[in-house]
Amino acid sequence: MTPSKVAVISSAQTELRSAWSEAQHIDLISSVVAGVFKGTGLDLDDVDFIIDSGSDVLDGRSISNCGFLGAMGAHHKEESRVEEDGLWAALYGATKIAAGGADIGLIIAYSKPSESDFNAFYATQCEPFYQRPVGFDHRAASGMQAQRYLAKHKLAPKDLAGLAVKRWSDASRYAKVQIPSVPSEMDVLASVNVARPLTKLMMSRPVDGAVAVLLVSEEIARRINRTPVWITGLGASADRHSFAARSAGALEACEKAAKTAYARAGWKRPEASLAELGASSAVGELMVMEALGLAKPGHGIDLLKSEGGTVVNRSGGSLPADPIMATGLVRLAEASRQLLYPDTYDLRNPSSAIVHGWGGVGMQTHCVVTLEA
Repeated sequence: MTPSKVAVISSAQTELRSAWSEAQHIDLISSVVAGVFKGTGLDLDDVDFIIDSGSDVLDGRSISNCGFLGAMGAHHKEESRVEEDGLWAALYGATKIAAGGADIGLIIAYSKPSESDFNAFYATQCEPFYQRPVGFDHRAASGMQAQRYLAKHKLAPKDLAGLAVKRWSDASRYAKVQIPSVPSEMDVLASVNVARPLTKLMMSRPVDGAVAVLLVSEEIARRINRTPVWITGLGASADRHSFAARSAGALEACEKAAKTAYARAGWKRPEASLAELGASSAVGELMVMEALGLAKPGHGIDLLKSEGGTVVNRSGGSLPADPIMATGLVRLAEASRQLLYPDTYDLRNPSSAIVHGWGGVGMQTHCVVTLEA
């Protein structure tokens, strides 16, 4: 049986803020659920299933999604929870529609790390007998990745500062992110040391927010009066849980996820017009670019200077705004909007996109989606 085509037809997102102090989870979720149907001619009654992404650990209670069912519009509907980044929830929903099990799916991701200790959140994902007791966490893993990467490819912290400034600048211009001010390279280098050589502004910035995406079958996409963006490829992979057992200086799981997605899309090379990708740090972003095949090993930094080719993270990516658990789904929403409204993003006729999400300490897991307009 040939899988059905699946389209993204709409998305809605809150502003991503360092803290939504005046709003609860249900406020953020209900605002994006109300917004995602605008202009589609559809409403909650038309939705076959809802898949949400969040974290019990970050939310501070078990089965936390049960408290948000009303805001999600999920009462008396099929609902599932994905305890991973929201891009995996989109993969789950797209697969369900492609298999013919449903026609319309609502994908929601949300997070409020301002109410949690997100460092402790990552520490719970570490190996419990040898790594966690000595304080190993995502900061230590990111610092070790950065030390190895910079030494191997003869780059300096100043190169990472340039990347961070570019991402914060683009976020202030193109994305729905609360930006107090765009830092200079000196600001990035002088910010608090997190895990040498990484400073605070070289790490992804945890923010609060929610996002919703509406996925539909080809039959529904053709019926409604709205331009679809087609999901043409999907791939996901997980590296070894033990950080020490992984290959140094490479993200093998990201490479595998990308190869799977490209093969399903019928792409021989990653020749996308644009890419929206996430990472835990500036070095992590360079490693993801290379694992996706957008640059040769050690040359991810060159994409900042090159003209033409794939436009990477026009939204700024996850360095200026990382709504943990929702970051990948935000990337999917951003890429879809950039394909549909290129003038808003100063893009020239983009026709395809690569979307990337990650999870775990040291970016253990990866999900890649290809889109075509």
